[in-house]
Amino acid sequence: MNRASREALAAARERLDALTDNTAVDAAQLAEELAAVTALLDREVSLRRLLTDPAQSGEAKAELVQRLLGGQVSGETVDLVAGMVRSRWSASRDLVDAVENLSDVAELIVAERADALDDVEDELFRIARIIGSTPELRAVLTGGATSGSAKAELITRLLGGRAHPVTVRLVARLVAHPRGRSLEAGLDALSKLAAERRGRMVAVVTSAVPLSDQQKQRLGAALAKLYGRQVHLNLDVDPEVLGGISVRIGDEVIDGTVASRLEEATRRLTG
Repeated sequence: MNRASREALAAARERLDALTDNTAVDAAQLAEELAAVTALLDREVSLRRLLTDPAQSGEAKAELVQRLLGGQVSGETVDLVAGMVRSRWSASRDLVDAVENLSDVAELIVAERADALDDVEDELFRIARIIGSTPELRAVLTGGATSGSAKAELITRLLGGRAHPVTVRLVARLVAHPRGRSLEAGLDALSKLAAERRGRMVAVVTSAVPLSDQQKQRLGAALAKLYGRQVHLNLDVDPEVLGGISVRIGDEVIDGTVASRLEEATRRLTG
């Protein structure tokens, strides 16, 4: 997103936070309704262009939202979306992305209220690894032969009772409406959003064998000192690294694995 869209999204997130500070507000219902609005705007290109047209006044666009959505969704959802279209957006697709972002955040607020945000974040990471290591499942969830609703039903059957309901809903919506993203990218974005909600960074740690609790504590403390903020560890075991660990935070990789050192040594010998 460009600057105007980033500012508009930040303002919308603030309004969502202010709204859901009242625990009487049903955050799960907000998430579901915002997801429905996302699907509508994703489908109706002319509508989203109209709602982001800088030549139209913000009030005129807000009134259009109220006419379209009033009586279809809750007043809170109408107010949120009306507030969003009053803002300036750099591109019409940014509005769709922002509404989807608010839907995901609303789900995470449900988990936060239940003190289950850590569980959801960990489950999203584990699900990504399971799908990545199961080609047959990934093919079904990403292929065009299965409808979006059938993919969502499959996720609900597979994860129901095994993962937090927020995790199930987030993943089901993602596979039903990936919106041009790969499944891996979508799950990674959700995991990062959960970490952001906790105000911390996410480190993907790969080792040949599982780390002990003491090793995890030392590594977490070292990374927190290095980056100046709390770092959540997503742990992955890959015997091919042979030994040592690799740490990825965003685009930065700290690779201390035996495999990488052997590869570097081989390059030097052959170079």
